[in-house]
Amino acid sequence: MKKIAILVLLLLLCLSVAGCTLSGSNGGSSAYEIAVQNGYTGDENSWLASLKGQDLSLSAVYSAAQEAGYEGDLLSFLKEYLSYDDGDLTRAGVAPASAGISQSLLSSVSVTCAFDYRQTGWWGNTAIKTTSQSGSGVIYRLDKEKGDAYIITNYHVVYFYASLNESRISDRIKVYLYGSESEKYAIDATFVGGSMSYDIAILKVTGSEILKNSSALAVSVADSNLLTVGDTAIAIGNAEAAGISVTRGIISVDSEYITMIACDNVTQVTYRLLRVDTAINSGNSGGGLFDENGRLIGIVNAKISSSAIENIGFAIPSNIATYVADNIIDTCDGATVTAPKKCMLGVTPGVSGSTAYFDPETQTTRIRETVYLTGIVNGSLADGVLKIGDVLSSVTIGGTTYPIDRSFIVADIMLTCRVGDTVTVSYLRDGVPCVAEFTLTEQSLYEVK
Repeated sequence: MKKIAILVLLLLLCLSVAGCTLSGSNGGSSAYEIAVQNGYTGDENSWLASLKGQDLSLSAVYSAAQEAGYEGDLLSFLKEYLSYDDGDLTRAGVAPASAGISQSLLSSVSVTCAFDYRQTGWWGNTAIKTTSQSGSGVIYRLDKEKGDAYIITNYHVVYFYASLNESRISDRIKVYLYGSESEKYAIDATFVGGSMSYDIAILKVTGSEILKNSSALAVSVADSNLLTVGDTAIAIGNAEAAGISVTRGIISVDSEYITMIACDNVTQVTYRLLRVDTAINSGNSGGGLFDENGRLIGIVNAKISSSAIENIGFAIPSNIATYVADNIIDTCDGATVTAPKKCMLGVTPGVSGSTAYFDPETQTTRIRETVYLTGIVNGSLADGVLKIGDVLSSVTIGGTTYPIDRSFIVADIMLTCRVGDTVTVSYLRDGVPCVAEFTLTEQSLYEVK
C-alpha cells in the first residue's frame, strides 16, 4: 500500500497542469505531506528533487500500480484516486467527460421493434403489412454470467397505435450493444411492463451468449433531484437509427410539466421532464441522458421540432425512470405484463412559496418550494389525519427520509412504496411540528397505465 500511495503522488504531479487533485482518504494533505506519512524522511525540497528525471506518464504510473498489487482497470484507478475540475482540464486540452462517456456507451443499446398492421387500399381492399421503428435504451440491471438484463426504454418506442396486437406492443423486439450494431449481433428482448403515463417501458433479455461475452455494463444512476440548471447533459442513443452516437449540452430547466398526445394518438398526458439544449434526434428516444461522470440523469423522450426553435429537448428524470423500472421489475410475475402500481396517501400538494438560493456547499443555485396540502381525498389514508393547509417537511419510507422542498417529490417517491410499507410524514400545522404514520394497504394501490 505504501508503494501505491507514492505512485498516486507521482500521478498527482504528472497531472497537476490539468488541475487534478487527489481525492483519496488523505483529505487535504499536500503531496509532500502524504509522502512523509508514507515513510519519506527528507525535507520538501529534497523530495521534489528526488522526482526529477522520473517517468511520470499516466501509463507508467498505472503499470507500476499494477505491479504493486492494484487489480482494477485504468478507469477504476482514475476514479479511485483522482478528481478533476472540468474547466482546468478543458484549458489543458483534455476532454473531461470522455471517461464518463466511454463507460456510458457500454450501458447503451439500440432498440428495434417490428409491428404487423392492416393497410386499406383505395378500393377497400386490405393487406397485412409490417413496419418497424427504432429507438434506444439503457441497461439497468445486468447478470453477465447468465446473460440476463433488464433494459429501460420509452413506452412509445415499443408501442404502435395501428399494431394488430391487442396490446399494441411489439412482439419482435431486438436490442444491439454499442459496437455490435448489425443483425449478426441482434439480441432478442421481451416486453416486461410499462406505462404510457410515464412513457417508460422495461425490456428483458434472457440467456444471451452475446451479452455473456460482451463488455456491457449496468448503468450507474444519479439522483436527479440534485440536478441544477447548467449541469452537463450528454445524450447517448440511436439517432436516426444509424447506431449509437453522442451529443452534449446542458440542463436548461431542471423540472417542468409538458402536456402532449400520447403514443396511442388519443390520450392526453402530462409528463414531468428535464429540459436540455443537447441535440436530440429521432431514434434517441429511450436512450440515456448522462452527466459528465457517466451517471444516468434521465431518459430522453421528446424534442420540439420547429424551424423557429433550436435545441429544446426533454428527458424523464432518472428518479422517475428508475422508480417506475423497480416498481415493474419487483411486481412482475414473469408471466404477465405489468404496469407500475402506485400507492397513494390521498393528498394533493401545492406550492405556497418558491425562491431561488445559492448553495455555497455545492456552488449551485437551487430552487426551494414551500409545499402544502391543497386537497385530501375522502376515504383515503390521509383523510381525518392530515388537513388542507398542512405544510410538508419530509417523508420517510423504509428508513430513507426525503426532504420535501419541491412539490414533485411527493408524487415521485410514492412509486417506491409497496403494500405493507410504513410511511412517516413530518409536517407543520399552524407552525407546530407534527408527525403522522401510515401503513400502505391494497386499497391505496392503483395501476399507472
